[in-house]
Amino acid sequence: MQSGPREIVTPFRPIPLDVPEGMKHNEFFNSTENLNDLVSNNGLLLNQENLLLYRKALGHSTEFDCSIIYNTSKTILNPLGRPVRRTQVADNVKHVWNRMNQIIIAYMLERYPAADEALILAGEASLDATWPLTSPGVPSIRMLHNHFVVFPKEELRDARLADADNPNLTDGGQHSLFQAYMRDVYRGFFDRALDLRILKPASEADARIELTGYPQGLPSWEIQGGADALKDVHFWKEYDEVLKGFIDFYRTFFSQVSTHNAPMLPDVYFPEEVESVLLFDNDFMKTAKKVRDRCIVDAKYANAIRWQPAFKQLIYRNDAGKLIVTISQNSIGNAITELLGVVVNRIPDAAAYARHEPALIGRLLEVRRRLIEADLGDGIETGYWPRNNP
Repeated sequence: MQSGPREIVTPFRPIPLDVPEGMKHNEFFNSTENLNDLVSNNGLLLNQENLLLYRKALGHSTEFDCSIIYNTSKTILNPLGRPVRRTQVADNVKHVWNRMNQIIIAYMLERYPAADEALILAGEASLDATWPLTSPGVPSIRMLHNHFVVFPKEELRDARLADADNPNLTDGGQHSLFQAYMRDVYRGFFDRALDLRILKPASEADARIELTGYPQGLPSWEIQGGADALKDVHFWKEYDEVLKGFIDFYRTFFSQVSTHNAPMLPDVYFPEEVESVLLFDNDFMKTAKKVRDRCIVDAKYANAIRWQPAFKQLIYRNDAGKLIVTISQNSIGNAITELLGVVVNRIPDAAAYARHEPALIGRLLEVRRRLIEADLGDGIETGYWPRNNP
């Protein structure tokens, strides 16, 4: 079978939201009022840390698809002031979030044990608070949230090949700025900065899903110990170290793009490595100059740059059944699934969605039951399910 990115069609039931006159949709989606709707129509579980588990109404998959959002809509009314990555979250909240992640991923692996039958992924994309609210492609909910998705591989095998030039696929590595011009220093910085025991570097071949051919060219790490390692708090600390390394690289690079020969930022996580590996590397500085020079003469190009760290970080299962961590630069408009070569074409089709809905809800309620048993929240009642599991 030909390897290549796949485009699948996923039905959804149209959401009956009344957007106030004079507001754009993505402005309304960031409001407390909209988040109330998210809770009342799709909320599964909420805890004291304001972590909300919910069904994805505009989902990626009808097999298994849910998210956890750090719902700060009532505690931080300024959408631009809300946390958009894990490094901005209080330790006690992150501790609970990591436990929720572990339980949901464990369920996915238990429910779909065969790597050749299901593609499993969990992770988050940053919602960069430096974007203007009205910019095209701005994520609809400007709060940190992650995704848990399962795609049956039979569905992917039957799907048509996606256009390889689809712009939403281009941050998979082959067109990425980091990969195209700074590949060696990018990987070298991770190797020097990160002190990892549970995560070990994975080869591109080991990381790649053969069916789609993705990810492409990204730094990846195998989780030694597999699912059991996710029960170890040290794994989640290492998972955050990968993110911190990415943030240092990203911020340092764009500080040089912004200002010629800028001094090292005062709040980097790995100052010694930033100084010795990045700021003394000719390819790194040459690439920053290339981008800076283009920004000066190309307004559209400059406007598209995300000056603050924009990323996708994933845990997924490879073809051999190993759990892999990868991280990528995030571009405008693309979905987290596209990092693994899956393009989702969502279509409004209430009847088609209804055929999948009972089984989907059954799986989501089982996950909710396990989280409640672990004292990680209380059930939410909606028009589709009761507060307590049957």
